[in-house]
Amino acid sequence: MLRTHTCGQLTKADVGSTITLCGWVHRRRDHGGLIFIDLRDRYGFTQIVFDPKDKELFAKAERVRPEWVLKVTGDVTKRLEGAAREDNPTGAIEVRVAEITVLNEAKTPPFEIDQDKGVAEELRLEYRYLDLRRERMRKNMVTRHSMIQRIRRFFYDRDFLEVETPILIKGTPEGSREYLVPSRLYHGQFYVLPQSPQQLKQLTMVAGLDRYMQIARCFRDEDQRGDRQPEFTQVDVEMSFCEPEDIMQLTEECLIELTREIRPDVRIAATPFPRFTYKEAMERYGSDKPDIRFDLCFTDVSALCKGCGFGVFHKAVEAGGVVKAMRVPGGAKFSRKDIDDLTETAKIYGAKGLAWIKVAADGYEGVPVDKLGMDMTKSIADAAGAQPGDILLFTADAFSVACTSLGAVRTALGNRLGLADPTLFAYCWVNEFPMFEKDAQTGAIAAVHHPFTRPLHEDRHLLDSADPLQARAVAYDIVLNGSEIGGGSMRIHESDLQAQIFKILQIAPADAERRFSHLLRAFQYGAPPHGGIAWGVDRIVMLFCSEPNIREVIAYPKDQKAKDLMLGSPSAMPEEQIQELGIAIREEE
Repeated sequence: MLRTHTCGQLTKADVGSTITLCGWVHRRRDHGGLIFIDLRDRYGFTQIVFDPKDKELFAKAERVRPEWVLKVTGDVTKRLEGAAREDNPTGAIEVRVAEITVLNEAKTPPFEIDQDKGVAEELRLEYRYLDLRRERMRKNMVTRHSMIQRIRRFFYDRDFLEVETPILIKGTPEGSREYLVPSRLYHGQFYVLPQSPQQLKQLTMVAGLDRYMQIARCFRDEDQRGDRQPEFTQVDVEMSFCEPEDIMQLTEECLIELTREIRPDVRIAATPFPRFTYKEAMERYGSDKPDIRFDLCFTDVSALCKGCGFGVFHKAVEAGGVVKAMRVPGGAKFSRKDIDDLTETAKIYGAKGLAWIKVAADGYEGVPVDKLGMDMTKSIADAAGAQPGDILLFTADAFSVACTSLGAVRTALGNRLGLADPTLFAYCWVNEFPMFEKDAQTGAIAAVHHPFTRPLHEDRHLLDSADPLQARAVAYDIVLNGSEIGGGSMRIHESDLQAQIFKILQIAPADAERRFSHLLRAFQYGAPPHGGIAWGVDRIVMLFCSEPNIREVIAYPKDQKAKDLMLGSPSAMPEEQIQELGIAIREEE
């Protein structure tokens, strides 16, 4: 080894020792004839000192610049009284250098490594290997590593087998776009990169391996957002002979242990984690991934609004929709601009507008008041629990639009008013999702989760009805502080039930055989009841590190346009390789 110690290892116990360190020049300072350098590696910082009495050594130190790679040998000494740094594990000592070797010089970096200043993300991603030297990013990478190791240990201790499933698989389109990989040996045929190991982990249960887990790489060719990437990592779990309670209990145990080990500074809001049905979550919070760190719950005032004098409310109820009210304590002080901004947020999610009533000790203010009349206004305000100084915000529309748009307003208010306690981790479960949903553009029925999700036993009869959209799934999502961090379900293991689901989804028997023959055939050989869950590793680490997007916790992410600015991908390929694969590239019009 070139070194005897790392830059985060030395303490007062090492005073008097002769040691050798290797690392990067983090900072260089000249004070009173002495040169001080903070030498950095992955493990920390050590202050090294050069004395002008050794002129040759001192001259070498004078040449040194930030990010040069050095090897130094010297004696560990105690820092002078008052010069110790309590915030640094090596802050009680320094190294008096006797020998220095420049292992490599460095150009001036395109941004400062030693300071956590704002740097354009494009520049950071282009020079990601430099960005990863920064303390914030190093901590994120260490936290990610620690979390994955603890997750593995948790499942290993409970008799799960880590099974690696293939990356090159058969394409079975299920909604999101897949990445295609052309075959050189079989022209015109393709592999795809897996969106998840869903079907493979079900086959692993048919194989009798009973408890499966994997830290799985997955790929989706979809538009990018702050919490998504084209390639991502998930904790994949599947169990045989289990019920939803087994999966949920296991998940809670792991997340509680993980939170207490990685983030001992935060409080878990409640254990066991609160549970809401999908309908309850939408009715109370306007979201199937609610942030329950703050209240701002909804009140359904539809019954009061039927036949009321305010046309917007009345027409929504007459059309089979709902009127939702949200009380905002102290919101009567909102300006018209504040309300207009919230209205624009509601409109993004489909609402036609946002009605409002301000509550004062001597009456009410707002557009609906004159139309509703004082008695009806008071009845609605009382139903919503309004107090003087509050504002009531309303949406009136179809259930999903009214709830979702007011839910977006709730989230915006939570952020604007700082209602969410950053030292609180509020986990919750959302279950009993709809089995199916109707595509707004085509009218076709699609699976909400995936076509292998089992319906609730008490809703099986709805599959044969004229309206299977009423059927609920044995599906469950785990949510943390308003972000979905995992989702799972009990799976279908009977061939006849799977065929029935395919029929509802208008997947013809021949098409089902072409796409899913491997799974349907396996079901005929004694498939056990089974279920599982998958957690988004990147999203969980993002929340544990209090980062704004998942790019900050992935070593080498793509940008918001799915490009790798460091490697320059995607990129064109040599023409001979394109021809060898039997591909013809059509020019964009």
